Amino acid sequence: MGIGFVVGILILSHAAYSTIQYRALLKITEEEFSGPPINVVMELMVGLVLCMWAALTVPGKFLSVLPHSDENRVVALPTNLDFMIFNHRGKAIPSVMDAKFK
Repeated sequence: MGIGFVVGILILSHAAYSTIQYRALLKITEEEFSGPPINVVMELMVGLVLCMWAALTVPGKFLSVLPHSDENRVVALPTNLDFMIFNHRGKAIPSVMDAKFK
């Protein structure tokens, strides 16, 4: 975990705490909450930018996705591709053909 991510999370936590304190102050003074103060909004923006920057820089180098790249080749395929079976969530939903045969 990068330092940018930790600092971003701390800034976002502080912005949340500041908003809670601001709402409590408004309840004491019996005023309406129309939105957080501008300094909290700025903290949220800075925290968001830091967390996004950390999330984009942590994974490292992007790899090639070109189809002719040797790094992305499939090691081996079955010799008989006619009987490949793909499992997916659609198997749980009965199809129209299954309903006709029953």
